[in-house]
Amino acid sequence: MGHRQQHARAGSALARIEKRRTERTPLVVRVDYSTVEALFSEFTTNINEGGLFIETERPAPVGTVVSLQFRLPGSEDPIQVGGRVVWTSAERPDEGPGMGIEFEGLDQEARARINAVVRGLRAPTRSLPRP
Repeated sequence: MGHRQQHARAGSALARIEKRRTERTPLVVRVDYSTVEALFSEFTTNINEGGLFIETERPAPVGTVVSLQFRLPGSEDPIQVGGRVVWTSAERPDEGPGMGIEFEGLDQEARARINAVVRGLRAPTRSLPRP
């Protein structure tokens, strides 16, 4: 890859990061979601209080309204929330196959639960004191 291509790729990655309103944290959670047509079960690899990314070879079109249900690590109660597809891998091929979904109507309790998990993942790992 030439210097010019590397620079262009780095520029597009930076632009993508700047477009994102809130940082996404790597996390693997099974997500059940439904559209008007069907029910699906896939995985999310990125989540925050604003939305999530679902890995799928068959993303729904941008604008599709979805109903989501997922369980966060350490929680028995599932989060149920509506969302809308805001982008797909067709627009962002460097993201891998899937779609970005923005939450709609996420309640404060669910938002706090997501934030707690995300903060825990971002916290630096500390070694336990020796006895």
